[in-house]
Amino acid sequence: MTPDTLSLQGKIAIVTGSGKENGIGDAIATALARNGCSVAINHVSDDSSHRAAEVEAKIESLGARVVTIQADISTVGGAKEIVKRTLNAFNSSKIDILVNNAAVGAHGVTLDISPEVMERIFRVNVFGPLFMKQETVPFMPRGGRIINTGSTAPKTGFVHDPMYAASKAAMDQMTFALSMELGRKYGLTINTIAPGSVKTDNFPDDPNSPAVQAFIDLTRAEARAGNVEDIADVVLFLASEKSRWLTGQYISASGGVTGC
Repeated sequence: MTPDTLSLQGKIAIVTGSGKENGIGDAIATALARNGCSVAINHVSDDSSHRAAEVEAKIESLGARVVTIQADISTVGGAKEIVKRTLNAFNSSKIDILVNNAAVGAHGVTLDISPEVMERIFRVNVFGPLFMKQETVPFMPRGGRIINTGSTAPKTGFVHDPMYAASKAAMDQMTFALSMELGRKYGLTINTIAPGSVKTDNFPDDPNSPAVQAFIDLTRAEARAGNVEDIADVVLFLASEKSRWLTGQYISASGGVTGC
């Protein structure tokens, strides 16, 4: 019988797209670190370097080990760099937890979106997580965890960004399709957690706007948007030994926006 704890003491995690101090990735990295995990945080651009530094400083203040890696997951080279630098930073031969959180979207008229933007969305949201899996799995021990940050968008027919919704639907299918290979061959679990509307940079600032109210009207747990901790706490469970019999699942952490 496993102990009744969510401790991740001695574990090493990579959290992509975790370089914004008010983002879901930041909250996930912080929750893992608070529970004993060494964490590699990741951001892609020079513009976000100062924000990533804030995330790193916060995690260091918890007494956890942390490294910040600037790299683009939408390239094989970027994925290789993240894994290599994580192993080197923690003087380790293994990575226990991979959280594929980085994502991009493109608000606007879908029929006007350029091929370059379409490709960027799928390279970051679909190919990027796959590149990260390809580079990380060889270093993951049995019992390792892969957690994808998905979205309720594929289930709700998100009219504001159909390309984003389509890319997240592809991730959902990949999660289920890969679960047997990863489980039977490597002893790993893989799940997707799907946030609904969460208060980050991407959420409208005006609490009285019709758009904000429309999002809130969809929730069932409470009449509010989600916060980043709501998502991070579910990821913490999925990263722990307690989730050992969960794999290939789409978990809607949305306050009830979707029923499955």
